[in-house]
Amino acid sequence: MKLYLAPMEGITTYIYRNAFNRWFGGIDKYFTPFLASKKPNRREQNEILPEHNENLEVVPQILTNRADEFLQITKKLAEYGYPTVNLNLGCPSGTVTARNRGAGFLSIPDKLDSFLYEIFEKSPIRISIKTRIGVESVDEWAQLLTIYQKYPVAELIIHPRLQREQYKFAPHKEAFAAAMTALPSIPLCYNGDITSQNSYDALLKTVPDTDCVMIGRGLLRNPALAAQLKRTDAARLYTRENLRAFHDEIFAGYAALMPGETPTLFKMKDLWTYLSGSFAASESHLKKIRKATDYTAYRIAVNNLFRECELV
Repeated sequence: MKLYLAPMEGITTYIYRNAFNRWFGGIDKYFTPFLASKKPNRREQNEILPEHNENLEVVPQILTNRADEFLQITKKLAEYGYPTVNLNLGCPSGTVTARNRGAGFLSIPDKLDSFLYEIFEKSPIRISIKTRIGVESVDEWAQLLTIYQKYPVAELIIHPRLQREQYKFAPHKEAFAAAMTALPSIPLCYNGDITSQNSYDALLKTVPDTDCVMIGRGLLRNPALAAQLKRTDAARLYTRENLRAFHDEIFAGYAALMPGETPTLFKMKDLWTYLSGSFAASESHLKKIRKATDYTAYRIAVNNLFRECELV
């Protein structure tokens, strides 16, 4: 089984990825938060610099519905030595889909088809795709599969929900099974609601031929989840000491990068939205972390959480 860390905007940065790989690992492939500019800004540049991704298998992700933009970005990525790029057709955010990007691009399949024709024809590197199964109805999936069949997709990562469903309701696992039948020559990866051993086992019971899974929120809550699913070193890795070292490396990385305490604290508070799920009875400590307005208050709140809360 191959396990991937999903791209989570603002969280799974190169600082996070490197710390994750050092303290927990178990991930076969990492994906960057999406790139959307023909000329990468400072944040995007940091994500794709080879020296920021040493010893990691990293796939940059692109969010656009314009072939010229996509190809301009892939040209830069090819210069950096990346062999593969990932096209984001899965983001359900309203600000993204309103511009027919991300999952919103699925609402205009003819234009999507034309876009794919051009980028597959001209891209200097391989293209994988992360997709949802439609916008409003699961009936849209059949047409999308017909489109994907036409192209040499390096890998198709399927989040089997509709755009309108956001992250609610159960994933349509039957749609993933249908893709296995329709796309026998394209490597497939499942993505959606794998948060524990139980949810992982339930997926394999429903779609037993699954051999690749992308995980997002489940790994942010429990960074040792990949090791637990692969049954390798999980007990040794999932400790208070390891979580603390992981946290401290991320904190130090952002503190060195960000212009001042406030933006660093915003990044760390976003992380704790998920990481607090590793600890029992952490709600009161999480509130104090969120209220912290300087490093001193933040460190006190974090120290208290690590000292007083048990791992779950």
